[in-house]
Amino acid sequence: MGYLKRRIFQGIGALLPNAYVQGFLSPSLYQGSLKSVCTPLLNCYACPSALLSCPIGTLQHFMVTGNAPFYAVGTLSVIGAGVGRMTCGTLCPFGTLQDLLYKFRSWKVSLPVWVRYLRYAVLVTLVFAIPYVTRESWFSKLCPVGTLTAGLPWVALNPGIRSMIRSLFWVKIAILLFFLTTSTMVKRPFCRAVCPLGAIFSFFNKSSFLQLAWDPDTCTRCGKCQKICPVDIRPDRNRTDPECLRCLDCTRCPSLTATTVFHRRPFGEPSVPAIIPDSV
Repeated sequence: MGYLKRRIFQGIGALLPNAYVQGFLSPSLYQGSLKSVCTPLLNCYACPSALLSCPIGTLQHFMVTGNAPFYAVGTLSVIGAGVGRMTCGTLCPFGTLQDLLYKFRSWKVSLPVWVRYLRYAVLVTLVFAIPYVTRESWFSKLCPVGTLTAGLPWVALNPGIRSMIRSLFWVKIAILLFFLTTSTMVKRPFCRAVCPLGAIFSFFNKSSFLQLAWDPDTCTRCGKCQKICPVDIRPDRNRTDPECLRCLDCTRCPSLTATTVFHRRPFGEPSVPAIIPDSV
């Protein structure tokens, strides 16, 4: 997928789920039938312009009420089985914001590999366990996406809400500022270390219908794919890496191409992966 095309899709991911302009004019929340539909993105239910629901918010709702989240899990499973983490790479507005912030000239650092496991801890604790025990949606309370798209707009639009600001609001602001700041230095820190939706979709990368294929005969191990990658991985080393966002930016290299789970080796790739020295 070309760079411009991906930015267009990311713009669509930002606008379509949040097309209720009346919410900012009234201000009010849309409460129509579309609000029962989950997006495949983090999309705060409380945003004044939100037409659709956040899947993580929906999962927490079922945990708080003590019911099994069959609807949300089924929806996410269908999407994950089809495209893996592709919605993270091609639709997510907060991912787009992090991509743009990384373009600022600043000190750049790489995240250690172990950081990726934190998002699974967030999924288990803040999305499932703690909401079930406390009967409160704690991930939504702290989510920087919700702070940016719902918390700040409501504080700006409604004097009554401004009067209700307490210490938790400033904690939320601190979390948002932390990720906005670190995004100028690290590729997609929120997606890689915290996002529970990305954690869910990552389980499907090995078996999703959409896959990456790599041609070892034409690959020069130049590392260009890692430089292009928005999450700083080497898809030539692991085409089903749970970190991979399926953005397809790496397919600018002729050695990598999009394929399906039924045609993983269109170039005659050996069934045993080539061993690439760590020093490469």
